[in-house]
Amino acid sequence: MSDTRTVGIVLVSHSAEVAASVAELAKGLAGGGAGVPVAAAGGTEGGGFGTSAELVAAAAASVDRGAGVAVLTDLGSAVLTVKALLAEGDELPPDTRLVDAPFVEGAVAAVVTASTGADLAAVVAAASEAYSYRKV
Repeated sequence: MSDTRTVGIVLVSHSAEVAASVAELAKGLAGGGAGVPVAAAGGTEGGGFGTSAELVAAAAASVDRGAGVAVLTDLGSAVLTVKALLAEGDELPPDTRLVDAPFVEGAVAAVVTASTGADLAAVVAAASEAYSYRKV
Protein backbone atom coordinates (compact mmCIF):
# COMPACT_ATOMS: atom_id res chain seq x y z
CA MET A 1 0.00 0.00 0.00
CA SER A 2 1.21 3.47 -0.86
CA ASP A 3 1.97 6.09 1.79
CA THR A 4 -0.45 8.45 0.04
CA ARG A 5 -3.99 8.08 1.33
CA THR A 6 -6.18 8.63 -1.70
CA VAL A 7 -9.73 7.53 -2.40
CA GLY A 8 -9.78 4.71 -4.95
CA ILE A 9 -12.41 4.44 -7.66
CA VAL A 10 -13.83 1.21 -9.13
CA LEU A 11 -16.00 1.29 -12.24
CA VAL A 12 -18.22 -1.79 -12.63
CA SER A 13 -19.85 -2.42 -15.99
CA HIS A 14 -21.35 -5.40 -17.77
CA SER A 15 -18.74 -4.78 -20.47
CA ALA A 16 -14.98 -4.78 -19.98
CA GLU A 17 -14.64 -2.29 -22.83
CA VAL A 18 -17.17 0.12 -21.34
CA ALA A 19 -15.57 0.00 -17.89
CA ALA A 20 -12.08 0.56 -19.32
CA SER A 21 -13.25 3.37 -21.61
CA VAL A 22 -15.06 5.23 -18.83
CA ALA A 23 -11.99 4.85 -16.60
CA GLU A 24 -9.79 6.28 -19.38
CA LEU A 25 -12.23 9.14 -20.01
CA ALA A 26 -12.52 10.05 -16.32
CA LYS A 27 -8.76 10.01 -15.79
CA GLY A 28 -8.20 12.02 -18.96
CA LEU A 29 -10.72 14.68 -18.02
CA ALA A 30 -9.12 14.88 -14.57
CA GLY A 31 -5.76 15.69 -16.13
CA GLY A 32 -4.53 12.13 -15.90
CA GLY A 33 -6.23 11.52 -12.58
CA ALA A 34 -3.36 13.10 -10.63
CA GLY A 35 -2.49 9.87 -8.87
CA VAL A 36 -6.05 8.67 -8.28
CA PRO A 37 -6.16 4.88 -8.43
CA VAL A 38 -8.93 3.88 -10.83
CA ALA A 39 -9.78 0.30 -11.77
CA ALA A 40 -12.23 -1.07 -14.29
CA ALA A 41 -14.15 -4.23 -13.39
CA GLY A 42 -16.11 -5.09 -16.48
CA GLY A 43 -17.62 -8.24 -17.83
CA THR A 44 -16.88 -11.76 -16.72
CA GLU A 45 -13.63 -13.64 -16.25
CA GLY A 46 -14.19 -15.30 -19.63
CA GLY A 47 -14.55 -11.97 -21.41
CA GLY A 48 -18.32 -12.06 -21.80
CA PHE A 49 -20.98 -9.61 -20.76
CA GLY A 50 -21.99 -9.69 -17.11
CA THR A 51 -20.65 -8.85 -13.70
CA SER A 52 -18.02 -10.80 -11.77
CA ALA A 53 -17.80 -10.56 -8.00
CA GLU A 54 -14.20 -11.76 -8.23
CA LEU A 55 -13.23 -9.00 -10.69
CA VAL A 56 -14.96 -6.37 -8.55
CA ALA A 57 -13.21 -7.54 -5.37
CA ALA A 58 -9.81 -7.65 -7.12
CA ALA A 59 -10.33 -4.17 -8.57
CA ALA A 60 -11.29 -2.76 -5.17
CA ALA A 61 -8.24 -4.30 -3.54
CA SER A 62 -6.01 -2.87 -6.28
CA VAL A 63 -7.15 0.74 -5.69
CA ASP A 64 -7.27 0.68 -1.88
CA ARG A 65 -4.88 3.33 -0.53
CA GLY A 66 -6.43 3.58 2.94
CA ALA A 67 -8.85 6.45 2.29
CA GLY A 68 -11.78 4.36 1.09
CA VAL A 69 -13.04 3.03 -2.21
CA ALA A 70 -15.94 4.47 -4.22
CA VAL A 71 -17.66 1.94 -6.49
CA LEU A 72 -19.81 3.12 -9.39
CA THR A 73 -21.93 0.70 -11.43
CA ASP A 74 -23.73 0.76 -14.74
CA LEU A 75 -26.85 -1.46 -14.51
CA GLY A 76 -28.99 -3.45 -12.09
CA SER A 77 -27.11 -6.70 -11.60
CA ALA A 78 -23.83 -4.83 -11.19
CA VAL A 79 -25.48 -3.03 -8.28
CA LEU A 80 -26.68 -6.34 -6.85
CA THR A 81 -23.21 -7.85 -7.16
CA VAL A 82 -21.60 -4.97 -5.26
CA LYS A 83 -24.35 -5.03 -2.61
CA ALA A 84 -23.75 -8.76 -2.11
CA LEU A 85 -20.00 -8.17 -1.71
CA LEU A 86 -20.64 -5.39 0.80
CA ALA A 87 -23.01 -7.68 2.74
CA GLU A 88 -20.30 -10.34 2.98
CA GLY A 89 -18.29 -7.84 5.01
CA ASP A 90 -14.82 -9.15 4.21
CA GLU A 91 -14.74 -9.24 0.41
CA LEU A 92 -14.07 -5.52 -0.12
CA PRO A 93 -11.64 -3.14 1.57
CA PRO A 94 -12.82 -1.24 4.66
CA ASP A 95 -14.70 1.96 3.83
CA THR A 96 -15.91 0.77 0.44
CA ARG A 97 -19.05 2.60 -0.68
CA LEU A 98 -21.48 1.85 -3.47
CA VAL A 99 -22.22 5.22 -5.06
CA ASP A 100 -25.65 6.10 -6.42
CA ALA A 101 -24.54 8.12 -9.44
CA PRO A 102 -24.76 8.15 -13.22
CA PHE A 103 -21.96 5.96 -14.55
CA VAL A 104 -20.06 8.30 -16.87
CA GLU A 105 -20.72 11.69 -15.27
CA GLY A 106 -20.36 10.23 -11.78
CA ALA A 107 -17.05 8.60 -12.66
CA VAL A 108 -15.65 11.88 -13.97
CA ALA A 109 -16.84 13.78 -10.90
CA ALA A 110 -15.44 11.11 -8.56
CA VAL A 111 -12.00 11.05 -10.17
CA VAL A 112 -11.77 14.85 -10.42
CA THR A 113 -12.78 15.23 -6.77
CA ALA A 114 -10.46 12.46 -5.55
CA SER A 115 -7.58 14.11 -7.45
CA THR A 116 -7.94 17.14 -5.16
CA GLY A 117 -7.22 14.96 -2.13
CA ALA A 118 -10.85 15.00 -0.99
CA ASP A 119 -12.09 12.36 1.44
CA LEU A 120 -14.49 9.53 0.62
CA ALA A 121 -17.60 11.47 1.68
CA ALA A 122 -16.73 14.34 -0.68
CA VAL A 123 -15.99 11.95 -3.56
CA VAL A 124 -19.31 10.14 -3.03
CA ALA A 125 -21.18 13.47 -2.81
CA ALA A 126 -19.59 14.83 -5.99
CA ALA A 127 -20.41 11.68 -7.94
CA SER A 128 -23.98 11.63 -6.63
CA GLU A 129 -24.47 15.29 -7.53
CA ALA A 130 -23.82 14.36 -11.16
CA TYR A 131 -27.50 13.37 -11.36
CA SER A 132 -28.29 17.08 -11.40
CA TYR A 133 -26.11 17.87 -14.44
CA ARG A 134 -28.38 19.39 -17.06
CA LYS A 135 -27.76 18.78 -20.74
CA VAL A 136 -30.39 21.09 -22.16
